[in-house]
Amino acid sequence: MRLDKFLKVSRIIKRRSVAGDACSGGRVSINGKSAKSAKIVKAGDILEIAFGDNSFKVRILQVPQGNVDKAQADSLYQVIAEGKLEN
Repeated sequence: MRLDKFLKVSRIIKRRSVAGDACSGGRVSINGKSAKSAKIVKAGDILEIAFGDNSFKVRILQVPQGNVDKAQADSLYQVIAEGKLEN
């Protein structure tokens, strides 16, 4: 599944277009490398997303085949860390 779609389906980011903008802006990385929105994600990947001056780091637990309901969205990933960005 594409990175931008995973971010939307998992409800980490609400809209796919916003997820695409975050990727193009260099605010999303996979396994420590900056990632474009078309990058394919897989279980075990570590995502780090910068929201303003905060960061959010998660491990992908599973990649769904399609959309999932809201109640199951948070079971797709595990939060590793979140907080202020280090400068």
